[in-house]
Amino acid sequence: MTNPWTGEAEVRIDGVSHICKLTLGALAELETRLGEGSLLDLIRRFEGGAFSSRDVMAVVVAGLRGGGWRGTSDDLMTAEIEGGPIGAAQVAATLLARAFATPT
Repeated sequence: MTNPWTGEAEVRIDGVSHICKLTLGALAELETRLGEGSLLDLIRRFEGGAFSSRDVMAVVVAGLRGGGWRGTSDDLMTAEIEGGPIGAAQVAATLLARAFATPT
């Protein structure tokens, strides 16, 4: 069960549910992985619908790693993510929104 109030989201990979969360460490890994621009630039790309599959993969992997997963992006190359590319993009967008949402 995910807790959206703590920034968690769920992704199903090969039929197995995984908790994702963009922790500070996961965000730092994401910045390093993207190698250019800032997280703000990435958020703008998602908001404008101009994100790449590389962006989606990087956010999903960072979220998985923040949730305790020990895999790499190579492990996802042949995996089945529920919802396909659109499902993965939705998880990535949810993670970014929850990571930077201010508590109400």
